[in-house]
Amino acid sequence: MSAPISIRLDDEVRKELEAEARARKIGLATLLRQIAKDAAREVRRKRIREQTEAVGRYIASNPEAKEFSEFWGTPRQEGL
Repeated sequence: MSAPISIRLDDEVRKELEAEARARKIGLATLLRQIAKDAAREVRRKRIREQTEAVGRYIASNPEAKEFSEFWGTPRQEGL
């Protein structure tokens, strides 16, 4: 469920965003929601990339983790 928020924009920033909203034929609030949604997606993707890199570093530095990853992380066709 969404909840309203209040933000304060500098006059120049507001004018720029209003112009962009007009160009897209949408309201300022809709544009701001799109910008926020896109930013949230990028933040989430960045966090996932960082976590993936951390796991990779851990696996590379830990022999047990490397062995586990090589065994369980590789698809096998045994028994087919």
